[in-house]
Amino acid sequence: MSNTEQSPVVWAPTESNLTESRMGQFKTWLEQQGIGPFADYHGLHQWSITELDTFWQKVWDYCGLVSAIPADKVLGKRSMPGTEWFPGMKLNFAANLLRLAEGDHADKEAVVAYCETRPVLRKTYGELKADAGALEVFLHSQGVQKGDRVAGVVTNGYEALVGMLAATSMGAIWSSASPDFGMGAINDRFGQIEPSALIVVNGYGYGGKVFPRQNDFAGLIESLPSLKVVVSVQQLPGEAPVPGERVTTWEQALEAGKGQAPSYTPVDPDHPVYILYSSGTTGKPKCIVHGTAGLLVNHAKELILHGDLGPEDCFLYFTTCGWMMWNWQASALMTGAAVITVDGSPGYPDLNFLWDTVAREKVTHFGTSARFIAGCRKAELIPAKTLDQSHLRMVFSTGSPLLPEDYDWMYTEGAPKALLGSIAGGTDICGCFVGSTPLLPVRRGEIQCRLLGVDAVAYGNDGEPVKQGRGELVCRQPLPSMPVSFWQDPDNERYQDAYFNTFPGVWAHGDFIEFTEHGGAIIYGRSDATLNPGGVRIGTAEIYRQVETIAEVKDSLVVGRQIDGDVEVVLFIVPAAGQTVTRDLINTMKTRIRQGASPRHVPKHIVEVPDIPYTRSGKKVELAVARLINGSTKADNRDALGNPEALDQIRERLIAEDLLPG
Repeated sequence: MSNTEQSPVVWAPTESNLTESRMGQFKTWLEQQGIGPFADYHGLHQWSITELDTFWQKVWDYCGLVSAIPADKVLGKRSMPGTEWFPGMKLNFAANLLRLAEGDHADKEAVVAYCETRPVLRKTYGELKADAGALEVFLHSQGVQKGDRVAGVVTNGYEALVGMLAATSMGAIWSSASPDFGMGAINDRFGQIEPSALIVVNGYGYGGKVFPRQNDFAGLIESLPSLKVVVSVQQLPGEAPVPGERVTTWEQALEAGKGQAPSYTPVDPDHPVYILYSSGTTGKPKCIVHGTAGLLVNHAKELILHGDLGPEDCFLYFTTCGWMMWNWQASALMTGAAVITVDGSPGYPDLNFLWDTVAREKVTHFGTSARFIAGCRKAELIPAKTLDQSHLRMVFSTGSPLLPEDYDWMYTEGAPKALLGSIAGGTDICGCFVGSTPLLPVRRGEIQCRLLGVDAVAYGNDGEPVKQGRGELVCRQPLPSMPVSFWQDPDNERYQDAYFNTFPGVWAHGDFIEFTEHGGAIIYGRSDATLNPGGVRIGTAEIYRQVETIAEVKDSLVVGRQIDGDVEVVLFIVPAAGQTVTRDLINTMKTRIRQGASPRHVPKHIVEVPDIPYTRSGKKVELAVARLINGSTKADNRDALGNPEALDQIRERLIAEDLLPG
């Protein structure tokens, strides 16, 4: 059976999508300049990776990005790692994000902040710019300078955006964590980067509960001797601020700099703008440094062209400040759209809350996780039938592969008129390799396309593209948002090892992927978590696709157990409420896996557990469980987990089932 037959079209572009979307207009604009013509998206993509320099210059120009001094050329040194983007340019990141905060647009809504502990806050572009300028002046008065790190332990709300804009306006580097992180996890991050300033909430609300953290964060301040200033945000209005001699309240900080505009200090194109972090499940997280121009132009491409986001739109991506999607969402400000931030539990007061917010705020672009969409399907939500979705054009999904059944739910009960954009990339590039476009159909169970300017293919072990089937996701040419470095990695050894040691000179991303005959993509899981029973390579997502659509199953995790020179598949199951893993359910799962995948996918062991361990950004922790079941003595970083007790529960069950090496 071909991929086309396996993957029916569930959404098709209209003539309006093809010609009036920003990507459609970009295509026409290029053709008017004598570039092309392009028969379709695939032709446009081929040109974008063949004429890399021209493509990225055209993205910069079409998207209206601004610089103090233009680049001498798009690419200097072209080899990876170490590619030089836009040599000679001087620019400012905040100046680009606030480029529409002028004239009539200054009165347009910029941020609408929802959280569980404070009233909804609404701010215009003019107010956002003024507050960013005021905070920048205050931070500068406390000795914070260009190149310093400004750290935030902040919720996904207005203050985080102001803090980032104030920092990047002066050429400082922004780095954030979520206030639900354990103290060890925050120290593992900020202890490495030695921030000069800290913006910190006094606690947070989640799921109807309040979590004061003043004392914890006072301890954090003491553990960071590099700090010159701390600004405390009253996320919990009824609680005391974070204590300490160096602490100023948010209101005092803004008052101190009131009336001052952002400086928009020009910086070099590779000047660091953000430090992001790997999950850190196997030790201290890697500090991933992103450069100003590369991140900016790539986000412009992804949001404006692929996302079709503009000044009249309203954008809500459910995220925390500990996930790269926060940085992606923040870049939506450059489009002039209204950014709706939501902090708290996506299921509080109930699972309809985000869908209700989408309807209430007339959201045009809604982003969430594949896990949330699966939860809506299992809860049998019907937002399409109960809420006004007339404004909703795009639904983004990321974090893990989206199941074919979740496409079914989305196009019947979820948001049937919207383009469902499953997007995939990562913190490493703070963006996407594969994702959505308004110029192609959406096929059930498939990501639509390689993104423009992304020379992505699937490599076999021989370092050559596979003719058909699965392989390692690689990128053969430079992408502007590849990191400029890792922090404290002077010889780039760790950076080289992370991406370029598998296939020299080619970025190996670590995903197990298949590109279909019509240019779509299916991700089967992380390469390092693939299973090899009988020497056949299997992606973990292939098994999740089968079992997580069974009503009696709430969640699952699969790993390989090495035994006698082979690998046994071990499947952990969290049953749905009121269910247990019975012999009948085991038979149902094995039959579904055998018929839907193959006999080699069928687990040797199926173990019931109360919970599955996840990272704080919502990814299943397969490697820690695989190390546990295979007797590794390497300690995992429990602070990186959202629910470390789940790992202990799995250990207990493995002992009870006699599945741990003796």
